[in-house]
Amino acid sequence: MSSADLRHVEPDAPAGATGVITIDLPQIRANWRALAQRVAPAGCAAVVKADAYGLGAVRIIPALYRAGCRNFFVATIDEARKAQGYTPGATIYVLDGILPGSAADIAAIGARPVMTGIEEARSWAALAAGGVTAPPAALHVDTGLHRLGIGEAELDFLLADDGLVRRLDIALVMSHLACADEAGHPMNRTQLEAFRRLRAKVPKARASLAASDGLMLGRDYHFDLVRPGYALYGGQASPNRTTPVGPVVRVSVRILQVHEVPAGGTIGYSASYRALTPRRIATIAAGYADGVFRHASAGNGETGGAVSIRGQLAPIVGRVSMDLVTVDITEIEGPLPGRGDFVDLVGPGLPLETVGSGAGSIGYEVLTRLGARFHRNYVDADD
Repeated sequence: MSSADLRHVEPDAPAGATGVITIDLPQIRANWRALAQRVAPAGCAAVVKADAYGLGAVRIIPALYRAGCRNFFVATIDEARKAQGYTPGATIYVLDGILPGSAADIAAIGARPVMTGIEEARSWAALAAGGVTAPPAALHVDTGLHRLGIGEAELDFLLADDGLVRRLDIALVMSHLACADEAGHPMNRTQLEAFRRLRAKVPKARASLAASDGLMLGRDYHFDLVRPGYALYGGQASPNRTTPVGPVVRVSVRILQVHEVPAGGTIGYSASYRALTPRRIATIAAGYADGVFRHASAGNGETGGAVSIRGQLAPIVGRVSMDLVTVDITEIEGPLPGRGDFVDLVGPGLPLETVGSGAGSIGYEVLTRLGARFHRNYVDADD
């Protein structure tokens, strides 16, 4: 089943499931291959931190491995340990680096920490013994994001310590772009020039600068390895540039009740929404415990969240609560939706970016907020 097919079928879920997250594994593989082809001859990694952006590392990582991916980035040592079990022979980078006392644990599972300062470099070099260098590691250099990374002065200090450098195998030098979703932002060129200067100080290491949006800035930003994350899951973070990927996820929830609200009636907590005319309201089985943004309700001065019913948008009205959301289905054409029917929180006609902006947020947060109560259906042609 392709992503296009998901538009025309009801989600596959147990009768008692209040919601279902449908995840298209062939599309994830296709997305990685499309990005890998775009950046060749540079390599293409996969960022699978935060449980593969909330979609389930236990299924997503093996799918990417089957597609040919052999470099993975996670945030924590626990994530690295899990990823190692799905990716024999692959290289796993730990973006959070080396917390005090954790160097030996990272080395024991064969992962590569992304060092962000000289103290981390020293703790990793301490693993060297008998004239043999410590295991390979990556080094994050700060090119202007000022979030994580070693600055130029500290990098020079590190490289001037011959005893320390001899015990290190810096296999990758990387940095991260601050404004890659804005192709014309001058910060992109500023960081590119800074990265070129800093990586030249470690000439034997491979280099990586671009993630999902950065790889779309062109070959100057590709270097040896790109690190897409959000794009693998169908995300399109840049409003002015289309990444060659397709949607991966559909989130559908059931209607629990449909009822009529008279003109002047209020809906939800704090009576924050008042119906100006008679409205037909559907209450659906989702809430902020499932990742729906609390401030996603439309109208009466709030933001513009919505659900999709047969491709038609129905606005969220009244406050989102822990388990319930109320939507206005008055204008929905065709058969009247009823109890047990599904509506989409994310899906065809309601992409991640639209959901995020409707709640004053971004698609990244939509993905990573998805709760655990919904049934997950992994669609795979090979299953």
